[in-house]
Amino acid sequence: MANNNLEKQLENYIIENKELFYRLAYSYVKNIDDALDVVQESIYKAFSSIDSLKNFDYIKTWFYRIIVNVSLDLLRKRKREVATDEEFLLNNDIGTVDNYPNIDLEKALEALPENYRSIIVLRFFEDLKLEEIAEILDENINTVKTRLYKGLKNLRISMDDENKEVNNE
Repeated sequence: MANNNLEKQLENYIIENKELFYRLAYSYVKNIDDALDVVQESIYKAFSSIDSLKNFDYIKTWFYRIIVNVSLDLLRKRKREVATDEEFLLNNDIGTVDNYPNIDLEKALEALPENYRSIIVLRFFEDLKLEEIAEILDENINTVKTRLYKGLKNLRISMDDENKEVNNE
């Protein structure tokens, strides 16, 4: 009976926060369909491993960790895949273009190492506390702080360089 109640709580939590989960997945995979796949796979994994959630108070960090891990798994899988046939690429092009409101920031974020980018996205785009980020990424809080500050410094340098290039043109 207790597990049934936990499943219902998880279901409600997912329904209430589905846009946040999609946005987090999209911030990693940069593709609408892949982000939807990540959210779907994360929901499946959450229900499959609901017994590992001992306290519902930790559902946010628990479920975010699942989304981050599924996103990173997809990215690793994507790196291993090699497209060899131009006809295959043309037949599978859906013709949509992703639109970013601030392309310079997006490019600068993409240039950061994954461990810095993850922390910045979780902190500033998902508005998570450093303690939550540390738990989601299974890192020490001091490591998260160091990577956040180094990542922001690198981001600032990258954005400054981009602005200098634009101003010199």
